[in-house]
Amino acid sequence: MALTRQQMDDQVNEHFMYEATDDIDGVVGSFTTNEEIRHEAVPSPVGVLTSLAQVRAYYEMLFPSVRGDSVTPIMRLYGDDFLVDEALWTGEIIDGHWCLCDGMSGSGSFRLLHVFEFAADGKIKSERVWVDLAAVQQELSPAARPADVAGANR
Repeated sequence: MALTRQQMDDQVNEHFMYEATDDIDGVVGSFTTNEEIRHEAVPSPVGVLTSLAQVRAYYEMLFPSVRGDSVTPIMRLYGDDFLVDEALWTGEIIDGHWCLCDGMSGSGSFRLLHVFEFAADGKIKSERVWVDLAAVQQELSPAARPADVAGANR
């Protein structure tokens, strides 16, 4: 049975709330355990993830690296058991490693495009997200490093 728009919105909004509050258990729990899963962030140093343990490890890497201030919804599109979400994220990137911007940090805004697919149990079976990397790169600068770390690399 196909999910309604409201059911899809509820699932995605709950997932985003877990992300906004750095609740790794909540994020992982928003994925189905009854079907194969897929999580992919583009760009990312980890590629496609297909297990809940891999998803957990990704968020354990991501959450200390970013501090969100706000997310502004732009648009949502719906299909049979999928939802496309476009939003503008604003906050601080503490360590750009998660988006292949190693050694970079800074504040700014960039667009995110998510595609979610839903399992028969109504939970998320696939989350794919694309980050506006050009916008991220324009707003970041080399991260300040403590003098003892910088000196050790000479």
